Amino acid sequence: MMSRNSLKNLINKASSRIYDLVIKSDLKKADNLSSFYKNNIFLKREDQQKIHSFKIRGAYNKLLELDLKANDSIYAYSAGNHAQGVAMAGSHLNLETNIIMPKVTPEIKINNVKKFGANIIVDGNNLEESELICKKLIKKNNGVLIHPYNDINIIAGQGTIGKEILDEIYNIDYIFCPIGGGGLISGVSAYVKDMNPNIKIIGVETFDSNSMYLSMINNNLVKLKESGLFSEGTAVKAIGDINYEISKDFIDDVVLVDTDDICLAIKDIYDDTRTIVEPAGALSLAGLKKYLIKYKLEDKNLVSIISGANMDFNKLRFISDRTGIKSDKEVMLNISTPEKPGSFLEMYNQIYPRNVLEFSYRYSASNEANIIVTLNINKLNDLDNVIQDLECNIKDCKVININNNELAKSHLRYFSLSKKHELNYDYIEKIYRFEFPEKPGALKLFLENLQTGWNISMFHYRNYGDNTGRVLTAIQIPKKDHHKLDSFLNKLNYPYVCENENPLVNKFI
Repeated sequence: MMSRNSLKNLINKASSRIYDLVIKSDLKKADNLSSFYKNNIFLKREDQQKIHSFKIRGAYNKLLELDLKANDSIYAYSAGNHAQGVAMAGSHLNLETNIIMPKVTPEIKINNVKKFGANIIVDGNNLEESELICKKLIKKNNGVLIHPYNDINIIAGQGTIGKEILDEIYNIDYIFCPIGGGGLISGVSAYVKDMNPNIKIIGVETFDSNSMYLSMINNNLVKLKESGLFSEGTAVKAIGDINYEISKDFIDDVVLVDTDDICLAIKDIYDDTRTIVEPAGALSLAGLKKYLIKYKLEDKNLVSIISGANMDFNKLRFISDRTGIKSDKEVMLNISTPEKPGSFLEMYNQIYPRNVLEFSYRYSASNEANIIVTLNINKLNDLDNVIQDLECNIKDCKVININNNELAKSHLRYFSLSKKHELNYDYIEKIYRFEFPEKPGALKLFLENLQTGWNISMFHYRNYGDNTGRVLTAIQIPKKDHHKLDSFLNKLNYPYVCENENPLVNKFI
């Protein structure tokens, strides 16, 4: 294996030649995070690269190292950031590049690679199949492979990040690095440990893509049967063998995080930088937070490498939904109360003035109303206060904290909990879509103005951050009170649409 000194020399060599294309990214203190966690937390902003990823470093350094013959062609396989790095570096050097991308690659990523003039071959049902196709084409066409991570010159290029960190702040205590194939952490750890062995290098993986974690436990390279796809930039089944041999002696620990940890880290980065990074880009910060809480770190200098910001726009709603439920400022509850007129207002009075973010309820034949509600809490012990207020002040009320219930978070919160019960002949049910003003007391005003004897039989609401809240509700009233309902709606003065004639009502509601 290459000596530590030889690798450091390669990293210094890379550092001497890549900056006509590569940006020396900022190393900025995250003020909000630092204040909250009582540590100095710095973000190494690789999202600032022209391709919004650190991958340009290794790709460009590798191409600079090649001694190409006249008819040699350059090949790479990738579903995203490495493909962009090779294509951009090739364009900069006037080299022809061929990129094999899986069929499932989003069109936006294919277009981002095309704009650099690369020849795109969309083939293979997954990255492993694209790799096999790439190697066949290389053999057929006398091509040269630019591997995404398992290459010493790729590693040296990524290692320039470690050099930049120490050139700016030498007295670092911890560096947190995302791990996919291992190119980034092997380069950074080799350089940093050579220069300052007291700095702790902490790798971060997801629970479902944890090849390095298992390899270090078993003291041998472990290949996974499957890898999780949410953090697609680090979704590999095995660390590269070169990467493993280099980094295994330099990594001090590996932290495992889940999808919700990553989503919350994306929000944290946005709050401090106003930048939306991709899941792999937030991986290291998710691990940093988990690590400093576990070991109760204070007054330390910690660096999180933000590896990229090529976010798939379609993931944003999912990330936003998961962020609130994982935070310590929001809570999702299942509330069971007696099914009777007025119970809705009785329940809400125990929650008010806390902000309700989401509400799902449908009347059923049972004597018990089951409600899913998400609300803001002011501080950690406020959750206990909410549960106590509900259970002590409402007879037969039961509350379950479902923040960690995957069925509720992923599915039940999005639809009504049962279809309507057949009504007494003397009653009718009217279904309305409302626009409630997003201000304190809007729901309270609605509930307090309902007539005695009327019953809310369905209520569904989600906060979308707009100035109005979209509400779907059903109100059961005696037929004789029809004119009173019209009067109530006019007095309320909230925009509404009656949906009883909508053909979907009978199918789904």
